[in-house]
Amino acid sequence: MARRPLPRILSSGGAQIARSREIARTAADSATDVLHPLITVSRGLRKLAATGRQKWAATPRERRGPTLFLVAAGVLVVALIPYGPLIALVTVMAAAAWKGRVRTPVRTGPDEAEAGRLKALYEALVPYFSVPEDPAPLYAHGGEWSKTFSEYEFDGNGRLTRLRVKYPAYFTDGEAAARTRIERLLHAKSGRGREYLFTWDEEVNELVMSVLPALSTAIAAQRFVTVPGETVLGFTDADAVQRTVPVVIGDEIGQAPPVVWRTGPRSTEPHLLAVGEPGSGTTTLLRSIALQALQHGDVLVVEGSGTGEYACLTGRAGVLTVECGLAGALAGLEWAAHETERRLIAANRARQAGQAAPDDTKRPLWILVDRPSVFGHLAAADGRMDPQELLSVPLRHGRAVQVTVVVAEQFDSIGALSETVRTHTRARVVLGGIGFPEVESVLGVAPRTTPATDVPPGRGYARLGNGPVLRLQVPATPDPFDHATTEAHRQAVLALLPPGPDDAAPVALPPGIPAKPLTPPTVPAKP
Repeated sequence: MARRPLPRILSSGGAQIARSREIARTAADSATDVLHPLITVSRGLRKLAATGRQKWAATPRERRGPTLFLVAAGVLVVALIPYGPLIALVTVMAAAAWKGRVRTPVRTGPDEAEAGRLKALYEALVPYFSVPEDPAPLYAHGGEWSKTFSEYEFDGNGRLTRLRVKYPAYFTDGEAAARTRIERLLHAKSGRGREYLFTWDEEVNELVMSVLPALSTAIAAQRFVTVPGETVLGFTDADAVQRTVPVVIGDEIGQAPPVVWRTGPRSTEPHLLAVGEPGSGTTTLLRSIALQALQHGDVLVVEGSGTGEYACLTGRAGVLTVECGLAGALAGLEWAAHETERRLIAANRARQAGQAAPDDTKRPLWILVDRPSVFGHLAAADGRMDPQELLSVPLRHGRAVQVTVVVAEQFDSIGALSETVRTHTRARVVLGGIGFPEVESVLGVAPRTTPATDVPPGRGYARLGNGPVLRLQVPATPDPFDHATTEAHRQAVLALLPPGPDDAAPVALPPGIPAKPLTPPTVPAKP
């Protein structure tokens, strides 16, 4: 039996109904948009009326009569003054509109994904923060994470940026190994690729983990606002030091927290050792120190790599010599040792005579030695003295006569440094993305932050004597004769160089690099 087709009204009725619903929904949305102010005012009037009823119900019976009398008197006064009813109506409508506005709900806790992260982190900490003998464990499988995480913050990607962890009192927070296990666990569970700062408060049994922002790499070589005897090694976190200096960043002037190294007779860290990987920025650090030292003293440079990284200093005022060969290095360092002895004798004779030290013993002398291990191998092969032995006198006695030694070496050759160099260089800098065991072997203690895998040149850590370990970013001070150097950085370095033998002679640049007038960045002095 053949099927009969449905009537047309039944086959096309579904489409008409759907179209009608769409038209009705559009009309309702349009009416809502048009009537939105009226809806808001109506909602506000309803809330004001409800508030009034609540206050009237809460008023004691013996006070309702006086209250009603005051309200009636107020209404009468408003009705009698000019434009009183209009002003009252506008005021009531404004209050109703403000009361009836749609407020964005305030978030009072983590969402489902964030709560899941906190729960997983809590479960991961259970084996470390619990023991079977604890009758009321703070950490237990299936327990409440809200009892242990009193403060937490997330970024836009749902990853933790700050966390305050409460741990039991019996946890061995005084042992470095136990603390390191917790820090590694939090680092892995909170997301890699970022640097975390861990602050342990043993008195209240709390650990605060926070994400550190990346240090700025936009600060180039420039004149820093310092006094004689102060050298800016680089810049660190704002809360790590109690001082800022004005710096030029592009076309703007801002404030940056510096790592200031103080030298001179009263310094407890008169000499510095910088260690890093190839390309980590140790040569950039020495070049930055040389440009700052030339403001008030003389510089002697001994370069073991032989790549000409300090050629821009050759022949400049205040630069005694730039030696790249073994014979020149031995001659230069031997002169430096004799000069240190001469200064010591002259200063001692002046003190015995009751006079001030001669002026030629007060001018700072900086000895910058880059990769001395190379000269050590060459000297051993040639049967000569290791140049590091000539640093013994400046390292031991140079502080009293304004002689400062700065040594830079790579990690693969740090074992070739002499015992005198390692003992008397109490200011330490480690550059490059290396592990914390290597950092601790140089600085003496491990940083309180997690290691960074991918770091820019000049990025590392600094420790002055027995002070804390600070994150460090060396100001960009590249070789101005290098073709890979940007024009802005080239001009910044050339502007800081002292005049050469002929002040009117232009700076000799490599072929293909245009010469531009030297315009040093100006930094306003502190009031």
